[in-house]
Amino acid sequence: MSEDRRQAVLRAIVEGYVATSEPVGSKALAEKSALGVSPATIRNDMAALEEEGLIAQPHTSAGRIPTDAGYRFFVDSLAASALQDPHKRAIQTFLSDAVDLNDVVERSVRLLSQLTRQVAVVQYPSLRESAVRRVELVRVGIDRALVVVVSADARVEQSTVALGQAVPDEEFERIAREVNEVSVGHTPAALQASLNGWTARPEQVAWASPVADAVVAAARGGTVERVVFAGASNLARAGADFESDAIGSVLDALEEQVVLLRLLHEMAGEGQDVSVRIGAETRNESLARTSIIAAGYGPGGDATSLLGALGPTRMDYPGTMAAVRAVARYLSRVVENE
Repeated sequence: MSEDRRQAVLRAIVEGYVATSEPVGSKALAEKSALGVSPATIRNDMAALEEEGLIAQPHTSAGRIPTDAGYRFFVDSLAASALQDPHKRAIQTFLSDAVDLNDVVERSVRLLSQLTRQVAVVQYPSLRESAVRRVELVRVGIDRALVVVVSADARVEQSTVALGQAVPDEEFERIAREVNEVSVGHTPAALQASLNGWTARPEQVAWASPVADAVVAAARGGTVERVVFAGASNLARAGADFESDAIGSVLDALEEQVVLLRLLHEMAGEGQDVSVRIGAETRNESLARTSIIAAGYGPGGDATSLLGALGPTRMDYPGTMAAVRAVARYLSRVVENE
């Protein structure tokens, strides 16, 4: 089997299924695609793709649908898609009328939802990436501590952390000293890496991780509360792509902004201008039937804030990736001028 033809058959199945939500058969592919081969040849290619786990047959005598692995192969083979010129003009026109930063963020999330027909999420930009001046760990019980982070701009954030065990005074004081040493001088963007190295030290105490998470959250200054969503109704329109009770679980996951933001931060940290997680790659049971496409944005190319689109795995990946990329680039320019 030709490798190029195999990829062409997979692409045709993905595009056909995304467009119709119906399994794609060999006869339909032979008639409607430009593969230039017979249905029998396409069936052979389908059998090989199914053996590799890239497509599946939902029931006997039906056509084929892509698996999560098939979508991943398709996404990885995409060249960088460009947004159509009318959509680019729509972004510029709609967002250029914004009166302030709040307005541009609100407009961005609505526009991204309209362009992608998915649920859109935009995190408010972190205009001040202030370094950590001091971290204090204060005991408030035998198994609880108060984490206090003081930033260079005099902002103070604090939170209580459950340590999960009774901690001796000597161990508590050592961790308090170490977490301050590895945090001071770092902006939130660099702080995570420094603390990851600290928690990974040999024989590090188990409760160092929740302390590190609390320090990062405090240094970001309440990031979780600075997020806006739009397009939740798009999930209802995609109801056929979810089990009967799955939409409620997805909405619950969206409301738990900590989970979604952690995932978006992971994706933005992958070093790509646009990152994609498909199905089980989200590592969250509630989101197992969804795909998330995300990008970072910020001044000077620093991806300090996040935006993304979430929808069923049966989505228009090229168009959604292009829209997320375009809105992120425009927001970066706006933030840079703030």
